[in-house]
Amino acid sequence: MRAPSWRPSPKVRVLWAVNAALMWIPPIVAQVVWVFVAPTGAAWHIAAASATVVLCGLHVAVVPAWRYRVHRWEMDDTAVCTRSGWWTQEDRIAPISRIQTVDTERGPLDRRFGLTTVTVTTASTAGAVKIVGLDSGVADEAVARLTALAAGIETDAT
Repeated sequence: MRAPSWRPSPKVRVLWAVNAALMWIPPIVAQVVWVFVAPTGAAWHIAAASATVVLCGLHVAVVPAWRYRVHRWEMDDTAVCTRSGWWTQEDRIAPISRIQTVDTERGPLDRRFGLTTVTVTTASTAGAVKIVGLDSGVADEAVARLTALAAGIETDAT
């Protein structure tokens, strides 16, 4: 099977940016508390706040775009294939004949953006293959197709 070429939904970039921004809430709250607990040392406060703003901005702006450029998925009658990551990239291929379960996951933010993660579980010790950030309609179609393909295999998926 060639490298996967289908991208997740473009809306996943916004979801990843929101998730990245949410990660920065504790350091920002800690810095606000720091201002009130230790009002002296304004230079340290300014330096820490500046570093936080720069790092947060880079994380929110760069990482989602970078991840979107890497993430891919594809399936055919023989296998489902994914490419994921942003710093460390991973390619995974799950033969249809090895599929044990096909699951969907929609967290609160996923539902807000109309996105779904499809998890294809096999007997592999490397774990499940996850297709992240699909439009819910595309995910439902993929699950139906994978389920039908796996049901058509006459051997046990172990």
